Amino acid sequence: MKIEIAKRDELPEILALQYLAYRSEAIIAGTDDIPPLKQTLEEVQAEYEVGTVFTVKDGERIVGSVRIKEKDGTVYVGKLMVHPDYRRRGIGTAMLQAVEKHCPNRRYELFTNTTSVSNIRLYTRLGYKIFAQREIRPGMTFVYLEKN
Repeated sequence: MKIEIAKRDELPEILALQYLAYRSEAIIAGTDDIPPLKQTLEEVQAEYEVGTVFTVKDGERIVGSVRIKEKDGTVYVGKLMVHPDYRRRGIGTAMLQAVEKHCPNRRYELFTNTTSVSNIRLYTRLGYKIFAQREIRPGMTFVYLEKN
């Protein structure tokens, strides 16, 4: 498997992966009303224009992706996703390491739902520390993590 920067024509496949990958997050959160399941192709294209999108491929099939945007010395990491059939193989770890290699010596920030215990465990294992928690709406709270 290899990690590379996404091409614009891969965005529909990345969005399809996002819908599939975030189903499990919706189940954990107890609602389908989560932003990754509502995002449109136009919104993904807009993120692509202002940041960098990485993919992980098994052959020609995209099985993982992550998006980053850098601002004022901080790399904001978002939409880290792995195809359900490929989880627990180190792909998420590899993608975060690729982000840090691509943008070395920066502050990195990401967030996840407080109910996403396995995500929080992954991020803290990789050196990310919780610095804030915010209720987005009743019943949904995000935890924010950073790494310097």
